Amino acid sequence: MNVFLAGVERHAFRHAMLALRNEAGALDAVQEAMMRLATKYPDRGADEWPPLFQRILQNVIRDMLRRQKVRQLWVSMWSGFGGKDAEEAGDPLDTLVAADDSNFNLSPETLVGREETLALIEAELARLPTRQREAFLMRYWEDMSTAETAAAMGCSEGSVKTHCSRATHTLAAALRAKGISL
Repeated sequence: MNVFLAGVERHAFRHAMLALRNEAGALDAVQEAMMRLATKYPDRGADEWPPLFQRILQNVIRDMLRRQKVRQLWVSMWSGFGGKDAEEAGDPLDTLVAADDSNFNLSPETLVGREETLALIEAELARLPTRQREAFLMRYWEDMSTAETAAAMGCSEGSVKTHCSRATHTLAAALRAKGISL
């Protein structure tokens, strides 16, 4: 199970960051999902872990979003009584070292263009409805099958296909509107 968890942690963190938009919260969500999988499902087969983990992660993210919503309500109601601290949160994935030297041979203009395009794609992903974003990320980012995604999301395979189709069309239209063609 340790090998499985080590293999999914970066993707899970990125997935949680897109949903929560908070580094500490994303780290907590991934850790909580990993703990739940390890404590509640150690007897399941390794082939069952990917959809189980995705389902657990989605439930943890939803719980955290619900808690955030309640906290924000109370914080906004009482914000006049105290000062606000501005948090400058950087993306921890910006400091990761590439597995190979493929990017070292590219010009700075190309690298900056890629970073800008990736930032636009991430912004558009964040704007997608939750179910579309979940289905899109599981199918195309996590490379899960339609059946695995359906099991993780608790819906039918047809719903997964519909969510993915809508997400890809929405993303393509939004990126085309910004002059990006992939």
